[in-house]
Amino acid sequence: METMDTECKVCGGTGWKSLPAQASPAGGKKPSPQVARCDCRIGAKTNRLLANARIPKRYEHCSLESFHTEFEGKHAKSLADARLNAGRFVEEYPIQGQGLLFTGSIGVGKTHLAVGIIKALIETKGIDCLFFDYRELLKQIQNSYNTSVNATELGILRPVFDTEVLVLDELGAAKPSEWVWDTVSLIINTRYNDKRTTIITTNYPDGDAASAEIDQLQRTARPLTLGDRIGDRMRSRLHEMCKIVDMRGKDFRQQVQSANFR
Repeated sequence: METMDTECKVCGGTGWKSLPAQASPAGGKKPSPQVARCDCRIGAKTNRLLANARIPKRYEHCSLESFHTEFEGKHAKSLADARLNAGRFVEEYPIQGQGLLFTGSIGVGKTHLAVGIIKALIETKGIDCLFFDYRELLKQIQNSYNTSVNATELGILRPVFDTEVLVLDELGAAKPSEWVWDTVSLIINTRYNDKRTTIITTNYPDGDAASAEIDQLQRTARPLTLGDRIGDRMRSRLHEMCKIVDMRGKDFRQQVQSANFR
């Protein structure tokens, strides 16, 4: 493999390649030489961005091209539409700055598409992206309060605030509390105010929080919603920030295991 500093035959290690000279205008000055970034440097930047994106090893293989719907039958259209939305998002970025909120049950491919999007943005457009599991992020913030840990809350949150595109995976998975709601509000409002793009996945349906008037029995029987988990105010903010993409289907991992067993 070539090293970009000494072995690149195109740029000779400078990081810049010459472009074909344009014809001189009649009676005009000789045009200045034209240069562009060499592919060796572009490849190095892509590798650096991928390494810094924090994509878990479990999802490193995920791409938009590898997202399949062949097991889904009646739900194939729902997943095909989700894949179409993901591809269009990459194509149109950053013209369309609105993020995406993928909703659906466990195993339908929400995280697969979210990872596929940021990998495509990195590889085709050189966009700075970051992946964070919601529960892991909250745990890291809590750990920063321990005086024996060499980390600060702001040090953990600064990349989350500043990255151009953030994937926040499994929003709502942590048990709701005032501290959790305050932290979610801080993250979402900061990115909203700074006009940053956020891609979110959640296993909870996009619905309002339970009304204070319903009794405990009704609360227990009622399925939990995203409003229950993060609060209606933050859910409303997400509606401003993101296009809702509802994904329906069975757990893909179980279907693959069943198919392999047969």
